[in-house]
Parts: sequence; C-alpha cells; structure tokens
Amino acid sequence: MTIKTATLNGVATIEIARPEKKNAITGAMYTQLAAAFDAAREDDAVRAVLITGQPGIFTSGNDIDDFVKRPASLEEAPSFAFMKALMGCDKPVVAAVTGAAIGIGTTMLLHCDFVYVADEARLAMPFVSLGLVPEFGSSLIVPQLMGNARAAEKLLLGDPFSGADAVEFGIANAVLPASEVVKHARRVAERFNTLPPGAVRETKRLLRRHRAEALLETIRIEGQAFGARLQTPEAKEAFSAFFEKRKPDFSRF
Repeated sequence: MTIKTATLNGVATIEIARPEKKNAITGAMYTQLAAAFDAAREDDAVRAVLITGQPGIFTSGNDIDDFVKRPASLEEAPSFAFMKALMGCDKPVVAAVTGAAIGIGTTMLLHCDFVYVADEARLAMPFVSLGLVPEFGSSLIVPQLMGNARAAEKLLLGDPFSGADAVEFGIANAVLPASEVVKHARRVAERFNTLPPGAVRETKRLLRRHRAEALLETIRIEGQAFGARLQTPEAKEAFSAFFEKRKPDFSRF
C-alpha cells in the first residue's frame, strides 16, 4: 500500500509510503489521497488531519513514468481530484515534512494550515525545467507569500530552498530536527481535540475566503496551460532526458 491511513486520538494520519521510489506519486496514489481527505472530512471523530511522508523524503513529486503514460485530462485527472479534496477539507490540515518536497510536494503545502519542516528538508518547484508551468495555484500564492523577485527564483529558475527558507517565506510554521517533526506536528493536530470544531471550521473558512475565487480560477488556468505544455517539444525533450539520464538540450527551441 502506497498511501497509509490511520485515525488515532482525533487525528487522521495520511502517510505517503513509497520510499523505494522516493515517495513519487502515481495517479492511483492521488486517488487514494483524495479518498483519504474526503473520508477524514466526513468522519465526525476526526478533528484534524496530519499528512506526512517517510524519514528523509516527503515526496519527490509526480512519478514521471506513470505521469507521461496518463493522458492529461485536466479536471478529470487524479491529481485534480486530490487538489479539490485537500482544498475542500474544512478541518485543520497539518503537514510534517521530514525531507525533500519536490513539485507538488511543495505546492500542496501552500494549502495546508500548519507546516512543520525538518532542518534537512529541501523544497523545490522545478516545473519550468520540465517544460511545464506551475500548478495548484502556486503562480498566485507564491508571489503573494514571498514577493515577485523570490517567486521568480523559485518558479522560473526552480531554485531549491531549505526548511528555514520555507519558514521565512511564510510556507512553513517552524523548522525542527528531523526526529521531532512528526511528533510536533501530531501534538499540534491533537490540540484541536479541545477546541470547538464548528468554530474551527468556520474560522478556517474565513481565513481562506478572501482568495478562494481567485485561487480556483488560477488553478483552472494553470491546468489548461499545464496540459497544453505537456504536448510541446520542450516537455517531450525534458522527459526524454529524464528517462535517458542526461541533461536536456533546449538550444534548438
């Protein structure tokens, strides 16, 4: 099983568990993730959701082999179902990042309520290097959080950044030793057992209300551009280079 779920003491834990592939996410895993978030939302015993990966790796992003084999059907894609489920979760979502978070591994954090990262964590959004564009609303949220100059570094150049940087940029709440990240995130999630759930849900809704419409529109536009980019010679060269384990050559484009 590549997505593990468990509910304990009011916290629904969703664990990405495919360490042999650096927790790369397949279409089937996106479907499992979406189902897990939907189930947590509907379960009255759940007061908060904790999402985590494996020691040393949160997720390396999309499984490229699986990704190129699946047709990009935009709103019908499993990844979009996951996006909708995460964004639609009205309970607090706490992320524990104990290592690398690449691509959607970083952009999903933008939609979590609390993010705790290991001091050894490395985050990156290398969409352009694959001939693609940002997704999951990152082209809207990242400039809002860190300003246009830093957003250009992270989204145009794909520069990686540390857990400490993630805190500085407003993506994460705190950076901790790797061995403490999940334990601390769980303690935060369990605090919601003593708080009124209706007030928590309504406050979360109010916190997100001001950008909800713009975010949905951004995700729709990004999705259209992303799907179109998949068919370009640039993206095909990037993916070919990945499989052939060589540096891509974009000089002829």
